[in-house]
Amino acid sequence: MTATDLLIFDCDGVLIDSEPLASRVLWQALRDAGADISHQEVWQRFTGFAEADAQKICRDVFDLRETDQIFEGLRTALREEFARALSPMPGMSDLVRSLSIRKCVASNSSLERLKNSLGLFDLWHEFFPYVFSGESVARPKPAPDLFLHCADAFGLDPARCLVIDDSPHGILGGVAAGMRTIGFVDPADPRPDRYRVLKGAGAVAVVTGAAGLRSALEAFLSGSHADGHTAQKRAVPA
Repeated sequence: MTATDLLIFDCDGVLIDSEPLASRVLWQALRDAGADISHQEVWQRFTGFAEADAQKICRDVFDLRETDQIFEGLRTALREEFARALSPMPGMSDLVRSLSIRKCVASNSSLERLKNSLGLFDLWHEFFPYVFSGESVARPKPAPDLFLHCADAFGLDPARCLVIDDSPHGILGGVAAGMRTIGFVDPADPRPDRYRVLKGAGAVAVVTGAAGLRSALEAFLSGSHADGHTAQKRAVPA
């Protein structure tokens, strides 16, 4: 089994519990702009996309034209909501602090948003300066560019990198970069079939919460993980 020299963490939905807040703020913004969409559909359809791709969905699917204006207001609303109510994912701060291996963040979010979210917590200092945004590369996830950028920053073979991501876009991008991937499921995620979705995207393991991730990382880093055999399935509420 290939040794692991770098852990690459997604931010939203893995390190910080931002997706419920972000999807609710986006839902309200789209409703105000005239889109007929539910909160559940916003969470399902937009999570994991870079802003440019999200704007394209708004134009192509919901026929919204003033997307720059919509997302400018959204950024302000998100900043205020994050400052008011954002928290780290339960157990993740302790897990990250316990790691002795090199690590970085690879997120489709803008660097400004990362500073306004992850930057609210000590987690930022656990990773800085190795906090990489989709703005750093020509193509964000699900393209492999951001992950290859991470490996290059550390001078590593991509095969020696391990990606932790809660989105199929991140899993697909990691696989395309030649990396092994762990699918992460928030225990409170209301979306169904997350195990199947992440496994189908190419994750060699799917874990639930920080405790599940800790166990998986111990197996990977000790070399005892057999790809494809330690994924953890759970029932996600509909």
